[in-house]
Amino acid sequence: MSRLALIAHDEKKAALIEFATRYESTLTDCDLVATGTTGKRLQEETELEIERKESGPYGGDLMIGAEVAADELDGIVFLRDPLRAQPHEPDISALLRICDVHDVALATNLASAELLVEGLLE
Repeated sequence: MSRLALIAHDEKKAALIEFATRYESTLTDCDLVATGTTGKRLQEETELEIERKESGPYGGDLMIGAEVAADELDGIVFLRDPLRAQPHEPDISALLRICDVHDVALATNLASAELLVEGLLE
C-alpha cells in the first residue's frame, strides 16, 4: 500500500479537495497523511481516512519531511500557492529539499498530481 502526503496552501485547499474527490477510489487504497487544516478539510469533505499532522506553520511540513527522511512516504501532493509568500517558507524549502535528496515523488500542481496518482494505478 502506498503512503502519500497531501498538503495545500490555503488558496489551494479547494483544488486539493476537488482532486481528492475525483481520485477518491484510488486514494482510498493508500495510507494518507496530511498537514492539520488540509487533513481536517479532506476529512470533512471526503470519505478518506487521513492521519493528520500539525498545520504547516506549526511544524506539519517538517513532520512530513521527517517521514520522507525515514523512507516512510512514497509521494507527496503539495499544492503550493506560488504567488504568495508563506510565513513558514524555510520549512517548505526543507520539505522540497528532503524530497529531492531522498528521491521521493513530489507533485506541486494538479497536472503533476494527476500523473503521480495515475502512476499508482499501474
